[in-house]
Amino acid sequence: MQKCVFCDIVAGKIPATILYQDDKAIAFRDIHPQAPTHFLVIPKQHVPSMAELTSEHKDLTAHLISIGHEVAKREGLATVEKGYRLVINYGREGGQEVPHVHLHVIGGRMLSGAMG
Repeated sequence: MQKCVFCDIVAGKIPATILYQDDKAIAFRDIHPQAPTHFLVIPKQHVPSMAELTSEHKDLTAHLISIGHEVAKREGLATVEKGYRLVINYGREGGQEVPHVHLHVIGGRMLSGAMG
């Protein structure tokens, strides 16, 4: 396996502002935020992309989304008046920069309606 910055964050080799952590996943602030609130939720297990998520990962996938919502609530985003966006990028043309599945949670301002 090639070097993975997210695996290094999970291992504690690279510092991150941790917002949530359990035995399966971790949430931390994005170092290049696209909005006032922008954090990532990743599995601790290295899964390179959406293509490698299989039916055996369905509980993990649901867990990542659940963590995203829970942390968004803590950040004050999970209200009808505020809100947030969940984004998973896949592949080069889809904008995936780190080869480790990750969920972006973005909010804290009015987000553009454009998705691409």
